[in-house]
Amino acid sequence: MSKKTTRALISAVIIFGALSMLLFVTMRQGAQAYKHVDEVSQNPRAWYGKSMQLHGFVVGDVKVLPRTLEYRFEIQNNGHAIKASYTGVVPDTFKTGSEVVLIGKLGPDGFAVEPDGVMAKCPSKYTPAATSAQAGQPGQ
Repeated sequence: MSKKTTRALISAVIIFGALSMLLFVTMRQGAQAYKHVDEVSQNPRAWYGKSMQLHGFVVGDVKVLPRTLEYRFEIQNNGHAIKASYTGVVPDTFKTGSEVVLIGKLGPDGFAVEPDGVMAKCPSKYTPAATSAQAGQPGQ
């Protein structure tokens, strides 16, 4: 091999290695599991301290501590429930029965939601509205 080819090959290996390492480190730090409450409830200790997105439905009373923005509530899915706590402003659609995705970490005391980690879904916003042609048809 010529000197020029050897240098090009070594440079390519170094660049590829550096980019691979950068991608690996970046992906590992930002990775979050997306789990439903019933999946996490099967073996909660395995999830303690891990950053994740937790999906479920708000059940029971949503408790707000007086003169604070501290919320205590439970989310459930398929009969399994987990207690959650959040400090901050919640979306307008956050209420008992709403579908939510929480970002945070699970611990022995429940799910600690990160700041701005509450996303509430509103099913009525995503159902198609009747068009004017459908609204005028009998039987609709």
